Amino acid sequence: MMDRCGWCGDLPVYVAYHDTEWGVPERDPRALWEKLVLDGFQAGLSWITILKKRDAFRAEFDGFDPERVAAWDAARIDRALTNPGIIRHRGKIEATVRGARAFLDIEASEGFAPWLWSFVGGAPIQNDWPDLGHVPTDTPESHAMSKALKARGFGFCGPVITYAFMQATGMVNDHVVTCHRHGPVRALSAG
Repeated sequence: MMDRCGWCGDLPVYVAYHDTEWGVPERDPRALWEKLVLDGFQAGLSWITILKKRDAFRAEFDGFDPERVAAWDAARIDRALTNPGIIRHRGKIEATVRGARAFLDIEASEGFAPWLWSFVGGAPIQNDWPDLGHVPTDTPESHAMSKALKARGFGFCGPVITYAFMQATGMVNDHVVTCHRHGPVRALSAG
């Protein structure tokens, strides 16, 4: 049996996410925006809840196409609130629409991916945590990112959410050293 980070559990969808996505450096701006939105929907919930609903979120939010979501009006938001496949939280849905508009502004002016990656100096932070007890829930970098995102119009992006986002998108390698993914993710980051 392979050693994994302790949060992973043994559900196949969780194992697959841990083993193929979590911590892998992501530079695609649309994929980064999708993950930021999903992490915002996670606020107050568990990641497994969001992961199980990810396909429904993708369908409802037009494949996380920021141009399409930015054009949503009140009627489209109301329609999303009727979808039992997603988290039906008006504030989070409205924040997603505002975030799509903010994404488009940042993408046009400086590039969304380079802007986000600037909070870690453009390269993944490599950590060597011996166990989950040492992994932080937020960092100075996540506080800076949270503050900057909020200033640009994003919502549901506090420093704990932004740190989870940074972990998931490979801005930090927080696979514990005993996890079979720690070394491979470090190697991806070097490439």
